[in-house]
Amino acid sequence: MKVLVVGSGGREHALCWALAASPLCRRLFCAPGNAGIAEEAECVPVRADDLDGLVGFAAGNAIDLVVVGPEAPLVAGLVDRLEAKGIRAFGPSARAAALEGSKGFMKDLCARHGIPTAAYRRFRDAAAAKAHVRARGAPVVVKADGLAAGKGVVVAESEAEAVAAIEAMMRDRAFGEAGAEVVIEDRLEGEEASFLALVDGRTALPLASAQDHKAIGDGDTGPNTGGMGAYSPAPVVDEAMAARVMDTIIRPTVAAMAAEGRPYKGVLYAGLMITPDGPKVLEFNVRFGDPECQVLVLRMMSDLLPALIAACDGALAHLDFRWRPEAALLVVMAARGYPGAYRTGTEIRGPERARALPGVTLFHAGTRAEGGRLLAQGGRVLGVGATAPTIAEAKERAYAAVRAIDWPDGYWRTDIGWRAIGR
Repeated sequence: MKVLVVGSGGREHALCWALAASPLCRRLFCAPGNAGIAEEAECVPVRADDLDGLVGFAAGNAIDLVVVGPEAPLVAGLVDRLEAKGIRAFGPSARAAALEGSKGFMKDLCARHGIPTAAYRRFRDAAAAKAHVRARGAPVVVKADGLAAGKGVVVAESEAEAVAAIEAMMRDRAFGEAGAEVVIEDRLEGEEASFLALVDGRTALPLASAQDHKAIGDGDTGPNTGGMGAYSPAPVVDEAMAARVMDTIIRPTVAAMAAEGRPYKGVLYAGLMITPDGPKVLEFNVRFGDPECQVLVLRMMSDLLPALIAACDGALAHLDFRWRPEAALLVVMAARGYPGAYRTGTEIRGPERARALPGVTLFHAGTRAEGGRLLAQGGRVLGVGATAPTIAEAKERAYAAVRAIDWPDGYWRTDIGWRAIGR
């Protein structure tokens, strides 16, 4: 098969890394890709938000399968456009991608169908939102309704912090039109986990569990980022909890979307809070998580490509997907200043030393190659992954690889995996 992966981040590098290993993959392209992806696939200069360019490239090059990495082109309808041209595409339609494209839609769907989530209200008027906060009290969670690259969520410990978040989103448009509406919900207590499943419109096939580290600082402190690290499996999601998540959240959501005329195909990512009352949905994403995707592909024993095809073709009920018993852990190396302002163009030395260490795999995110040098091009720049028999050993290997990389302008958390290791 000829396969096109859309995107340029660490998730897309992980997908290309896995797909390139498939005996079914004859030729692999990535649009637009990055310096690391170029080692796995042919990078083509088409942006992930250039829907016309992507459809044109896929049609002109007889692509058999398009795998859409980021959420924005899914919400914008890329899969619909490709399927209209007879091109198989992995990912949900625009109507189904509303699960991530509108947090208000997602919360309303959960409310209509009894899917467990936090109590909430939706607001398009800032004054009404602030009045609700003052009446409700803190802590609360303030969320921009639309896409905000994983950053449009503020866990407000005080009323003043919640009011400031509302003003930043609704008045100052810190996240553009994504903040024209906000969702304000109760803060849930417990432990977060990521639960992903492949979905073919009817059947949901659970993938391995993972846990992301959203906050910028050690101990889960500071503002949220797109993700500073991850590990798999997540001990908080044991077999019994996984079965409960499938029964109370994943399968009811798939059935609800079908019942409302929005059949869901692709990967369904549930961001969960494991509370004393059981699992509850914090958010749904309509694509592989980043950096969860990286640790999942490191543990995949089965070929990923047939699984993606089965999801497209409604054949997941017949698929058996297997996982390696080893744990995987990934540390994100980010540009100093991220998620705020940061420099680009700084040089990264020594990735080959890191890759030479046992069990280590590097996934590029914001990188470019120039004159034989590797340069930082984004906020999250490298994902340093490692596998080992335990999460603690995988952590040791990953951080040894981080130390082998010479990048004075980078920073990273030092405690990825702390919850699992603490158990």
